[in-house]
Amino acid sequence: MNVHQQLQGKIHERHAIQLPQTTISTLIQQNLLQLLPGISRQRNSLYTKSFTKKFQCNRCQTSDLHHFAAHYCLKCHKHCTYCRNCIQMGKISSCTELLFWLGEISPLSETPSFVWRGNYSHLQQQAVNEWVESIEVNKSHLVNAVCGAGKTEIMFGAIETLLTKGHRIAVACPRTDVILELAPRFQQAFANCRIDVLYGGSEKPIGLGTITLATTHQLYRYFQAFDTVIIDEADAFPYSANKSLVRAVKRALKPTGVIHYISATPNRSLTVDRETLIARRFHGYPLPVPRFTKILRYQRQLNQGTIPKAIELWMHENEVSNRPYLLFFPTVRMLSDFPGNSERVHSEHPLRKEYVQQLRDGEINCLLTTTILERGITIPNLQIGVIGSEQPIFTKQALIQIAGRAGRSSEFPTGDVVFFHRGITDDMIQAKRTIEELNQL
Repeated sequence: MNVHQQLQGKIHERHAIQLPQTTISTLIQQNLLQLLPGISRQRNSLYTKSFTKKFQCNRCQTSDLHHFAAHYCLKCHKHCTYCRNCIQMGKISSCTELLFWLGEISPLSETPSFVWRGNYSHLQQQAVNEWVESIEVNKSHLVNAVCGAGKTEIMFGAIETLLTKGHRIAVACPRTDVILELAPRFQQAFANCRIDVLYGGSEKPIGLGTITLATTHQLYRYFQAFDTVIIDEADAFPYSANKSLVRAVKRALKPTGVIHYISATPNRSLTVDRETLIARRFHGYPLPVPRFTKILRYQRQLNQGTIPKAIELWMHENEVSNRPYLLFFPTVRMLSDFPGNSERVHSEHPLRKEYVQQLRDGEINCLLTTTILERGITIPNLQIGVIGSEQPIFTKQALIQIAGRAGRSSEFPTGDVVFFHRGITDDMIQAKRTIEELNQL
């Protein structure tokens, strides 16, 4: 791999590049690299004697004042401003030097080969055909498909067409769990392609892959690298609530590139040229409709170390029947305080990936979780319970996604979905009504 291939399409911290400084300086002089400070600073005069400081992080592009802080820097030995918005990817400070690749992006080195051997349903094939039509005229497309419709396989069909056109592709998802679920399926379907898999804590590859699977935050690292970006579950947090992530996706795209979207609960604010709706799962069975079970004093009982009777009975029935289940909680505190020895996960849990895999492999029967597992989890015969479904974190979209974890396999196309609550909310009603309407369609 030559120097150009190592640096292309990315934003690099200068100190992290394993090249001689003379080589870097030559590339800057040749306008192949652009050097920018990690944090840009301006002073804007508002009135005669009043000034405000204005900052911008040149990695994540945020300029919100509350995203910045200052401290004494051991690197430059001065008081230095740093960005808190993208600090989980490493600190970017005023004294950081960022290098943006401005040169050309090399074409794909391999001849793509699509080796997936599955069969499309009529609706899946229709979705692929409509998406390909949008690709042919370079238009953005939204696949609005119910949970379990086979969106990944539909994506395969679109990506096959994109690869034949020589496109370098990024598939961005909001959650690490989704990336880990997709990675082996992509590697099997596109066996001769380099597929980079990026999430917090993963190994960072040198150069560009043919397909990049990444959490949306990882796109902060790219600059005009991709011909196509596909956003999976664009309505999900954090992408839906973070403007800098939206800007990062656009910056990672070439000027002539196109963004496509896939979601079961798309945000109506998405701007696309064309849309495909799939209201049926790939196996033809209806979506499981949630049922409501009232438990008025569940918080008091949990605080006293007691599992409410209805929840205990539901868990016992699943365990006796040897059916795997997920039990969702509205807060980490309630999750942690829940009695018993069941494994539990949340966004910061160090063994999250291992526990999910154990549930998938049948090594454990249940997993207690926050909304971190509301999307991207496919486990046969999975049953779903939600404690405190009336609480604000359980929006209509979240409840639809959570319910969509059940009945996803053709071998076990049904499943129990129960919302344990102390009062029915509009979001609960709307979630159930939407699922019923999709089943009617």
